[in-house]
Order: sequence, then structure tokens, then C-alpha cells
Amino acid sequence: MLAFDARTAKLLAPGDHLVFPDAPGLRLVATASRRAWVYRFKSPLDGRMRQTKIGEWPAMPPAGALAAWERVRASRATGVDPAAEKRATRAARAAAAMSEVMTVRRVCDDYLAGLHAAVAPTTYRDIERLFGAELGDLADAPAAAVTRAAAFDLLSPMRDRPVMAQRLRQTLGAAWDRALDAGRLPPETPNWWRLVLRGKLASKGRRVKGKHAGEVKRVLSDDEVGALLREMPVRGLSRDMQDILTLYLWTCCRGAEIVAMERGEVTREPDALWWTVPKGKLKMRRNPLVTDLRVPLVGRAAAVVLRRLEEARGKTWVFPSVGRAGHIGQVAVSVAVARAERLGVAHWAPHDLRRTGRTMLAGLGCPAEVAEAILGHLQPGVQAVYNRHGYDTERHVWLTRLADHLESLGA
Repeated sequence: MLAFDARTAKLLAPGDHLVFPDAPGLRLVATASRRAWVYRFKSPLDGRMRQTKIGEWPAMPPAGALAAWERVRASRATGVDPAAEKRATRAARAAAAMSEVMTVRRVCDDYLAGLHAAVAPTTYRDIERLFGAELGDLADAPAAAVTRAAAFDLLSPMRDRPVMAQRLRQTLGAAWDRALDAGRLPPETPNWWRLVLRGKLASKGRRVKGKHAGEVKRVLSDDEVGALLREMPVRGLSRDMQDILTLYLWTCCRGAEIVAMERGEVTREPDALWWTVPKGKLKMRRNPLVTDLRVPLVGRAAAVVLRRLEEARGKTWVFPSVGRAGHIGQVAVSVAVARAERLGVAHWAPHDLRRTGRTMLAGLGCPAEVAEAILGHLQPGVQAVYNRHGYDTERHVWLTRLADHLESLGA
């Protein structure tokens, strides 16, 4: 047995080591985060000092380290260099892995496997569908043999769908990066997806009746908002869609957040009815500074949510649907608005209502930091790190003023 003291091992500073007289060459070497068992020896091949790692403490106890030391020491005694043997084994494994044909499909499947826990289920399914629909015959080609011309031939026919083409290009580029980092592709394999048609797949904006409407980011005027509020009940728009569009204006939230509202997220508090959107549902959920979004429901927003909670007793979703997601989809709102002939207002989309609400807040005198907090945006630059105020009181005050303004327009 080794003369081993666990307390001494724990207190080792990074760079320090313990030696064991009963096991010549065996050391416990400390780094900032680990304690590794190392065998230090003179190579029988060239007489130089070498070392090889044989385990980590405490995962490998002293008895195990002693047994491993005896094995590598016996191997060295036969004229084998344990460190060189380890390198050769590692190289052989890498060569064996590289010998397997990594097709484009396998690269994409490997990327999806690593993506599964990192993105929302809908995002995962969208990328999975994108690969399945667009790769075509290239899916079975060896990934390392994909040429620049092959990448161009896949993306160029999609120029009439620039947004889809750009997404496929970016996603394949990320898949190639992952495969290269993981050693699944030879290190000299070029990532043509990062280079082909770079900057040449810009969208011309959405189409309206077959014509490009341009990259319009609409803000509805007061008159247009008034017309919209008056026309919603008489244009054949369903109650579901009317309620969702109302929440767009009265809360300034994103459509994806509104349609996925759950009963458990709505609470009655002393000052108001509050909706707390979990961080996991927010667009910027991966930013460590992002927190749950608190939204006071005032005026029509409160009336809509309370009525729907009463009507949907026992249901999880405030906007339930028979679809796979369990709630109404965001795309369905855009389709409904288009079918209702834009409700008497030309060239607008539901998301424009969020932009309109933000603009109205500015017109009412709402401080920029409060308005951005209402939208769920982070403060710019270093302010996001140092200003951690929640703005609940301010949200309530300014969304109440916005609600009053909207009511005056719809009268």
C-alpha cells in the first residue's frame, strides 16, 4: 500500500506534486481543477525522461494507482515506452474513426444529436425538416469530398427562397464546424458552406399578392390602430385571433410568447393581474443576463385573459389548439390577418403591432429603459450588467397609460 494522505493531496497547489518512495516514478500531480496519477520514467527507446497519465484521484484510489503503476512499469521493463504506446493507440483509434465514411447525412445527424438539448423543440424540428427536404442526393455523398461547386449547386437553385437558402447555408456551416472540432472530418477539410454565396442570399422582403413588398418594418399610425380596433369584430376574424392581436397591442409582447401563454403563468397580485413569461420561452433565453419577463395585464388585456381562463377551465394553454404544440401557432395569426384582408389597413403583419406599441410608448413620454424592459429587451452594453432593476412598478404605470391611449383610439 502507498503511504497516502488524502488531506495533503487536497491541499496541493496547482503545479505541485507528491512522490511515493515505495513506487518509484509514481506521482500525484495537481492542476487547478484535478489531481492526476502520473508515471514518470526514462524511455527505453532513447533514454529521455517521459511521463504518462494513468488515472485521476479520487476516481482512482491509491490501490488502483499502485496496480496501474505496476502494469506500466512491467511494460517498460520489457522495452516498451508506455507514453509512445499510448500515443500510437490514440492515433490508431482516430484513424479507425476517420476510416468510416462520414456522409453529409451523418454529419447532419451528428449535429442534430448535439443540438437536441440546446434549442427549443420547434427549432430542432425546423432544422431536421430543413435537412430532410433540401439535401437531396448530396446527403449520401462523403462529407470530406464535398466541393465548392457541389455546395454552390445545392444553394444556388434556392435563390428564389433566400431566407431558406441562407438558413441552410448557415446550419450546414455549423454542422461542418462541429464535425471538424470533434475530429469526425480530416482537419484539412474546407468548410465551403461558410464561403459559398456569402452575402448573396439577402431576402427582398415578403411578398404581397405575388409582389415583393420590400423590407418594410411597419409602425401603424394612430388612425390605423383605431381603424384596426374598430374593424376586428366586424371582419370575420375569430375571437381567438382578436384576443391575440389585442394582447400584441396591450402588452407589446412577441407573438410566440402570447400564443404559448399558460394558466400557471398568470397570477393575481395586489396591484394587478400579472403574466410571468418564463425565461425558457423568451427569444434571448440563452443570454445569462435574461430573466423571466413580468407583464402587467391591464385594461383589455386583463379582460381577455380572465375570460379565456374562465372558458378554458382545466386546460393548460390560454390559447389551446388541437395541433401538436397544444396551442395556437404564431403562423396561424399571420394567415388569419392576411385572409381578413389586413382588417382594412394595408401591408402590415402582427409583429408590427409590437413595434407600434413601443413607438406609442415613446410618444407618450415613456423613458427608453422602461420601454425596453416592457419589450423584454436587455439594456445596452454594460448597463445590462449593472442595472438589474426589475421595473415592475414602471411597467404597470406605462402599460396602463398605453392602454388608456389605445382605448381613446378605438372609441
